[in-house]
Amino acid sequence: MSDSDPITIYSDYVCPFCYLGRKSLAEYQAEREDTLEIDWRPFDLRSGKRNPDGTIDHSADDGKDDDYYAQARENVERLQEQYDADMAQTIATDVDSRPAQAVSFHLKETEPYETWLAFDEAVFEALWTDGRDIGDAAVLRDCAEAADVDPAVVVAVLGETESTDIDSDAHFADLDDRFEAAQRQGITGVPTFVYGGHAARGAVPPAQLRRLVEGA
Repeated sequence: MSDSDPITIYSDYVCPFCYLGRKSLAEYQAEREDTLEIDWRPFDLRSGKRNPDGTIDHSADDGKDDDYYAQARENVERLQEQYDADMAQTIATDVDSRPAQAVSFHLKETEPYETWLAFDEAVFEALWTDGRDIGDAAVLRDCAEAADVDPAVVVAVLGETESTDIDSDAHFADLDDRFEAAQRQGITGVPTFVYGGHAARGAVPPAQLRRLVEGA
């Protein structure tokens, strides 16, 4: 497999380890001569708590108790130091990433890679560096502007206005199909990095990503 092949990443913007995993990937990419593009695959960590209309039932039991979140915070803080990541928060349990993933998925399918990547990075930074709610359409419009994308695209994708180019309901249905497809393919947690038929799960260090991609 040539170095020009992209690395597939299953991730959810509300996952702090996805943000930290991208920090690790950035460290590995800085060591490379060739650019390693990302083939992003959306994943919904909140799928088990969603109502039929797509909203989140925060009272639903997903098996994650106070001890789980305490351990998660401890792990995030450890990785923050390891990857020198300045974060406004360690956990974002009240944030719904589905709107952000819908816009990101649309841009990935319709815009050049660099445009999608700029939006993707802006969403991560908005949530984890600035502590903003990426479920808020206004925040996503700001992310779009940061990526030189017309904010009207966000409005259309989210169904806040009728569009002749974007069927919001169909787009969200397609996005949800992608979430389910990831689960059928055996993705149970994020981030999951996949390259050449091999996978690494979690915010693994740059050396492990190098072994995944280069086999060394």
